[in-house]
Amino acid sequence: MSDSNVPINRPTLAVWKFASCDGCQLSLLDCEDELLTLAKAIRIAHFTEMTRASTLGPYDISLVEGSITTAEDVERIKVVRANSRYLVTIGACAATGGVQALRNFAAPGEFAAIVYAHPEYLDSLNTSTPISSHVRVDYELQGCPIDRGQLLEVLLAFLAGRRPVIASYSVCQECKARGTVCLLVSRAVPCLGPVTRAGCGALCPSIDRGCFGCFGPSDDANCDALATRLKGLGTTESSVARLFGTFNTAAPGFAEQAQALRVNVAVSDTRRRTPEEPRS
Repeated sequence: MSDSNVPINRPTLAVWKFASCDGCQLSLLDCEDELLTLAKAIRIAHFTEMTRASTLGPYDISLVEGSITTAEDVERIKVVRANSRYLVTIGACAATGGVQALRNFAAPGEFAAIVYAHPEYLDSLNTSTPISSHVRVDYELQGCPIDRGQLLEVLLAFLAGRRPVIASYSVCQECKARGTVCLLVSRAVPCLGPVTRAGCGALCPSIDRGCFGCFGPSDDANCDALATRLKGLGTTESSVARLFGTFNTAAPGFAEQAQALRVNVAVSDTRRRTPEEPRS
């Protein structure tokens, strides 16, 4: 028996996976009760994480998780774009290249040679790049993983024909809202909260862990100032570089800061290893 409250011509939703861990797709399934209500307004036409059933496009909305890491990915994302009225990237991998974008700052094949016994069998690009580097993106939703509340806001906004209302301020504001004492100020704990976009509810600081930057740079993030402050508190340059170079290592602001610090560390290491020239 059909549900009389379900419109016949519902907008279609497709969910696509590229190089990623599936965590952002699972955020959609984690909506649970909300997903049942959403399914009355949207017809899920393609979502292999949920079902093998698939309907051919075009699609009204495509959610894309993951970065572009192979030549096949490049061609596939073009097909997805051509068959999507709106394309929304979800998560750090799709928005900035993800943690796998660490390869962008190493010699070609360097990491693969460390991890795999036979890297010659791999067929991948030397870089991990965001979806927006290859096709037009209508909206980017940040996070590693994304926040399910923000995902619902984006879907509802597109259904209503309006711009999503997503926070662009930093995690620090979330800490203040929940009454969490600043770890950076009170205990000199390395934290990316001042330069990281809100969205997680200040989860890590609430359990006495510094922010790892999962949601990428906030608007007008001053990464130089934070790096200087962290070093002033005694954090080594290599540790600060690792802090910036994780989930959003290729994000503008984070990438430049991490790379500059890596260069400084490399220069310092070289100087320590080079014997002093004899005095004349």
